[in-house]
Amino acid sequence: MYSTRTLLHTFLLIIFLATTGCAEKPEAQAVPSEPALPTRTALDDYVAKPDDSYRWEVSSSVTEEGVRTVVIDMVSQSWRTKEDVDRTEWRHWLTLCIPEQIDSRVGGLMIGGGVNGKEARSSERIAAIARATNTVMAQLDTVPNQSLMFHGDGKQRTEDEIVAYTWDQYIKTGDETWPLFNPMVKSAVRAMDTITAFLASEAGGGHQVDQFVLSGASKRGWTTWLTGAVDNRVVGIIPIVIDVLNAQVSMLHHFEVYGFWAPTIGDYVQHKIMERMNEPRMHQLYQLIDPYQYRHRLDMPKLILNATGDQFFLPDSSKYYWDDLIGDKFLRYVPNGDHGLGGTDAFESVLAFHYLISHGKEVPTLSWTEGEDGTFIVSCEKKPQEVRLWYATNPEARDFRLETLGPEYSSMLLNPRADGKYVGKAGPPEQGWTAYFAEATFDVGAPTPLKLTTSVKILPEVEPYKGKDPSQPATLTILCTAPNEQAANSMTDQVKGMLTDKGLIAGRVTVKTRGTRCYINLEPKGDFRETLRLITIFLGTLNCREFAYQIESGSEITFPPLQQTR
Repeated sequence: MYSTRTLLHTFLLIIFLATTGCAEKPEAQAVPSEPALPTRTALDDYVAKPDDSYRWEVSSSVTEEGVRTVVIDMVSQSWRTKEDVDRTEWRHWLTLCIPEQIDSRVGGLMIGGGVNGKEARSSERIAAIARATNTVMAQLDTVPNQSLMFHGDGKQRTEDEIVAYTWDQYIKTGDETWPLFNPMVKSAVRAMDTITAFLASEAGGGHQVDQFVLSGASKRGWTTWLTGAVDNRVVGIIPIVIDVLNAQVSMLHHFEVYGFWAPTIGDYVQHKIMERMNEPRMHQLYQLIDPYQYRHRLDMPKLILNATGDQFFLPDSSKYYWDDLIGDKFLRYVPNGDHGLGGTDAFESVLAFHYLISHGKEVPTLSWTEGEDGTFIVSCEKKPQEVRLWYATNPEARDFRLETLGPEYSSMLLNPRADGKYVGKAGPPEQGWTAYFAEATFDVGAPTPLKLTTSVKILPEVEPYKGKDPSQPATLTILCTAPNEQAANSMTDQVKGMLTDKGLIAGRVTVKTRGTRCYINLEPKGDFRETLRLITIFLGTLNCREFAYQIESGSEITFPPLQQTR
């Protein structure tokens, strides 16, 4: 771990300005020209197409602690043919939590994951929101349906592996019904149909709930964006940890910062999605599925909830879309959280925002301008309970993933100026990069506070691998720390022998060392994850520790850039 507090103590500059003028916000980074935003897409057509497979029935109903929980067995659609996929019918558990008193026709729908063939997942979280806000909450499971096997290849796929496979099929065939977000969005639309129909029935109590605040995390967050774009019943959205709007530009930024692809997007590299970033069909795919291409429709209130330590996306990714979003928009970066947001208070923000939208209450605004030196000047129309500046430094790389850096974000209170604005900045460190942002906490009358933030600023503004080619065939680099330098230097033959014996390599193996830190690069044969798993087990028998993984573009090992700034 790196001691951010020690490194930053000398260089952190909290600036309280006496003047009332605000700096001009710098121009957004230019992006490649693109076609006019579409009025109708293949996604619209797929969602609107009638499907006789759609049906639902109540599976169970129980009342506890003032909330009635109803589990519905729902079939949302049939997707593709038996020749394409082993299970064409998409089946879901749809769980409704209905409080004794319903104060709004606006309900909440959380789009969730899970695998088919299991019991409905816990509804404790949505029950808590329903009870606290007197609104109907629902949870839709198995989006996407999984696991799935395609084209009889014998491999059961889940999550990103399904998404990547379907993207590959679109790139190869041009069939616009292949991308997985088509059925994922349709399942959310059918869930809203089902919720409204059940609640309006005698069994459902004759309630009118026909507008929704949608939320979902990761690819379910992507689904949240797109469902909001195609269905006008959506009056608020909370996309969570899907900080990748303007995906083509955002993912290139990912590569130019790290110099490699993070292992979390390995499924997309495995299917050669990243190698084809600049192919015309890839651009067409993003035209179909990137929420950025639907931004002209996304005018409903939106709370964009991201993690500063996300394994997939960089913490400054919002600069590629924030200024282009329309309507009421609110941002929160959760400090010291990763893609799973475990151990954070992110759920409190979901509850508070849902309460405000479902009850027609005004959401407090946080706006900011940014000076040329990176100073944030923060304005809040409603007085916040507090405003903090969060900051972290990585002395070796422009890498703020929680799994890499650890929970290194610290904070300090900012006091308002005479004009009520808050001003703060973290200066660049002597070595490495510093990330920082401002966070305001509001009492909005909900059971939990609402926290909003600025975007994340990173200094120095240097992408250390800008210009590096992201389209080369992939290789894997495994990093580990050996017990000593002698062990590190003797590891080459042992690693090569093991990889050859197990048939895990398609070609050469390169082992380089920096002190006790070993970098092992190879051309993988077969599944990336299985290769990494077996190598990690073997290296563990050599008493190696502190493992990390890089998916390279080409055969060169990427070493930390060790940026000097002073």
